[in-house]
Amino acid sequence: MQKNKTSPSLKDRIHTLTSSKGGSAFTATLLAIGMGLLFGFLVMLLASPFNSVPGFLEILLGGASRLGDVLYFATPILMTGLAVGFAFKMGLFNIGASGQYTMGMFFSLYVAFMWELPTSIHWIACIIAGMVGGMLWGIIPGLLKATLNVNEVITSIMFNYIGMYLVDMWIQGNAVMYVSSKTRTQYLPASAQIPSLGITGSNVNFAIVIAIVIAVLLFVVLNKTIFGFELKATGFNKHASQYAGMNGKRNIILTMVIAGGLAGLGGAFAILAPSSIAGSSMTYEPISVIAANGFNGIAVALLGNSSPIGIIFSALFISYIQRGGTLATMFGYKPEIIDVVIAVIIYFSAFSMLMKNTLAKILHNMANKVHTKDAENRTTKDHKKGGK
Repeated sequence: MQKNKTSPSLKDRIHTLTSSKGGSAFTATLLAIGMGLLFGFLVMLLASPFNSVPGFLEILLGGASRLGDVLYFATPILMTGLAVGFAFKMGLFNIGASGQYTMGMFFSLYVAFMWELPTSIHWIACIIAGMVGGMLWGIIPGLLKATLNVNEVITSIMFNYIGMYLVDMWIQGNAVMYVSSKTRTQYLPASAQIPSLGITGSNVNFAIVIAIVIAVLLFVVLNKTIFGFELKATGFNKHASQYAGMNGKRNIILTMVIAGGLAGLGGAFAILAPSSIAGSSMTYEPISVIAANGFNGIAVALLGNSSPIGIIFSALFISYIQRGGTLATMFGYKPEIIDVVIAVIIYFSAFSMLMKNTLAKILHNMANKVHTKDAENRTTKDHKKGGK
């Protein structure tokens, strides 16, 4: 009797794990990470066989000694990841997170340098300004998509370039912000910097707490509110949601505004971080290069399955292995090795559904074999008892 209960229980557990949305996404993500790390190790093995093991261990374990930096570098990509993931839920591909990030950064810098505010609220005003800047840069692709059905991928990626060049021009033309001899902005006033969390030798600050709170709030909005339900319903089937009375155009615009605001906050959090060196701060150098954190946000969103909670962990993970990857240079490896690892992880994440289904079939087959074997054993025992 005990075996009767045990075998179906194993099968049921495997079915629950592989069929539930959270379990399948988690399983697929773990598979993608494992295969990406394995591929990275093979690349390191080919590049330098003798240093491959210690170098790979630095990637795996090096971030543990730099947790402050892990949290600091995770903050902006967490926000751009939320910006991309939130739009994904609506069925939109917000590839313009880099432009929104850069515009948010500029608005924060402008308020930091050009507005004289009390110390207690100056940094808060800078953060809000960054969010507004991102929203303004997000609403334009949203309006074009909602009113003229212009593909948001085309408009948002073009706005990355427009935003980058505009910000570079505005900063270089502002004598208060820009120091031409250093080709970068001046140090921010202390009142505009986000309060530090006090971890020695690190720039980590209160922004990581704000970012996690925002992610949790987004999770609640998407899963517990009518607005969130409408967004996801529109993303699943635009025509069916309109037939049900949902305002698709309004939802598209709101989604892009919110996504832009999230990316803008990422830019604000990056530039307003306090420096670990007294009297200095983060600075912006206008070199006509699109912000990498915007595209890193796409990787974070994909790895986190566009779930706000998943994006928290994926941002921390990517930041963690990036910090370990910088330590791998001690063994002769280029820092770009970690970009290869992340790229492969994201590549496998794109096949997460296929990988999940393959794993599910393997586990189901194993469970069926165990169940069949137990059934045969029970039948044999019953025959023996009947013969006696």
